[in-house]
Amino acid sequence: MEKIRVFILLVILAVVIIQSLQDKADLNWKNSFYVAVYPVNVENNPQVEQYIQHLTAADFVEASEFLNSEARRYGVPLYRPINIVLGKPISQLPPAPPVNGGIIEIMLWSLKLRYFAWRNEQDFSIHPQIQLYLLYFDPKQHRSLSHSTALQKGRVGRVNLFGEASYSQQNLVILSHELLHTLGANDKYDFANNMPAFPDGYGNPQQQPLFPQAKAELMGGRLVINESKAVIPKNLAQTVIGPKTAREIGWVN
Repeated sequence: MEKIRVFILLVILAVVIIQSLQDKADLNWKNSFYVAVYPVNVENNPQVEQYIQHLTAADFVEASEFLNSEARRYGVPLYRPINIVLGKPISQLPPAPPVNGGIIEIMLWSLKLRYFAWRNEQDFSIHPQIQLYLLYFDPKQHRSLSHSTALQKGRVGRVNLFGEASYSQQNLVILSHELLHTLGANDKYDFANNMPAFPDGYGNPQQQPLFPQAKAELMGGRLVINESKAVIPKNLAQTVIGPKTAREIGWVN
C-alpha cells in the first residue's frame, strides 16, 4: 500500500512539474489566451435554465474588454490578450474541492478537475487554454454562495454565480477574479473576514482620504468602505488590477 501511495505521489509531482514549466512559458504574453466558459445549471432550476438559455457571447464581452484594457495599461503589446468564448451548457458537475482535505486529497482533486475538463472539451475554432465552469444558482434559493475555485495548473476553474439578469454585472467581477487565478494571481484579502489586505488588496492604497476607496483591487475581491466594511463591486468599472497582481500574471517584471 505504501509503494502505491509513493507511486501516486511521484506521478502527481511529475505532472505538476511539467505543467508548471508550460505555465511559465505561456505567461510571456507573446500569444493571446482563449478562455472557454461553460454554463451549468447546478440544481436544474427552471428559472436558472431560462437565464442560461438566453446567454450569448456578448454577455461576456465586458469582462474581456476590461481585462484587455488593463493589460494595455501595463504595456502588454497584444491587441486582445484575453478572449472569452461561450461554450454550450453542460449537465455534468465538475468535481468539487475536498472539504478540509490534506495535500494528497487536494492534488487528486486537481487531477480529477483537469481530467473532467479534458473529457468535456468542446470544439472551437481556436483551442482554449483556459476553461471555466460557470455554476449558476437561483438567488431566491441562496442568499450567498461559497467561494469559487480556480487552478493555475491546468488553467481550469469552478465559478459560483447567480443565474439571474440582475446579477450579470457582478457575475463578471467574480468570473474575472477567478480567471486571473488561472494565470497565477493570488488572493489579496483576509480569508477570516473577506476584508482586502492593505496595501495590495486596495484599489488605491495612496488615496487620501483612504476611505472609502474609489475602486476595488480585483484580487482583493471587495470595495473597501471603511476599516471594517467592504462590499463586492457592482461591476468591473468599480475595479482595477493592481501592480502586484499585474506582476504575478506576467504583465510587468
